[in-house]
Formats: sequence, structure tokens, C-alpha cells
Amino acid sequence: MKRVAGLLALSAMAIWTGFAAAPRVKRLALAAMEKSFDGKLEKLGAVDSFMLLGNTRGVYLEGYGAVFTSEVNLFQGPSITPFRQSISKEDVIRVHARKVQQLPGLKRKMRDMLSDSAASLDTVPASERIALGVSLFYYSWEDMAGLPRQILMQAEKGKLLDRAADPESYIEVTEF
Repeated sequence: MKRVAGLLALSAMAIWTGFAAAPRVKRLALAAMEKSFDGKLEKLGAVDSFMLLGNTRGVYLEGYGAVFTSEVNLFQGPSITPFRQSISKEDVIRVHARKVQQLPGLKRKMRDMLSDSAASLDTVPASERIALGVSLFYYSWEDMAGLPRQILMQAEKGKLLDRAADPESYIEVTEF
């Protein structure tokens, strides 16, 4: 009888360990959101060039939710080369103005991406969060006055799914 009880206990433990090891959010779902984010970020730049620097990366943190990160250059200005060894003051002003102009569009796009991801990541519990962090690229010569280095937006998935409320009231935005 002790052998049977011991065997049952070991079997139950093996089954439980098997269930506990299975990830709540599959890598395939995160990869699909990464590609979706890349496509949306690349389409942000309307007239002037806008660059996605590398691919978006996503991870699922048990008990927190899904986190996605990306790096973008809001406007591709001139760069220093052997043939252009300095940047004019006019170019510095022009690049800064374009980046300031592009910033609201990036923030709108990020809010939309958060809402869209809530519907797509159905295995993330409604009580957990979805976060999107975008790092902004700058050359050393750029004027960064009034421009953040990074924007982090996050919200509880359940609130993202409830589109009745104003996104401004539940999406937390932090700029670094």
C-alpha cells in the first residue's frame, strides 16, 4: 500500500511539474506581436525617412505580463563621414525640429499598438500588464532639448480591452 501511495505521489508531482513548466504565453505569440510592432513602427515616418534600428523584442514575465522593446530614429538626418566632417548649425536645427514633429505620431502609434496587442495576446491574464518601451536614437551632435531618450507605455490588459474608457486615463506613460 505504501508503494502505491508513493507511486501516486510521484506521478502527481511529475504531472504538476509538467504543467508548471509550460509557459503561459507561447513564444510564437510574442514573435507575431514583434513582427506586427516592427511593421507599424516602420510605417510611422510619412514624408521623411524614419528608421527602425533592429527588431522589436518581446518577453513574457510571469506575474507581470508581456514586455516589448524597440529602438527607432525619428528622423534620419546627415551623418559625419570622411566627406562631411561637421554638421552645420542649420542641419542641427532642422533635424531637431523634425524629431519634435515626429514625436506625437510615435506616441499615438505606441498607444494603438498596446491596444492591439491586448486583443492578440489572449493567454496573458487580464490582470497582468502589457508594456512597450521605445528607445530613441540620437547622434552625438544632435540637440536633444525637449526630446526623451526612451518612452515607456504600459497598461493593464483588461483596461486595454475595455475600449470604452479614454486611453489617457489608464495608459501610463513615462519618458526618460
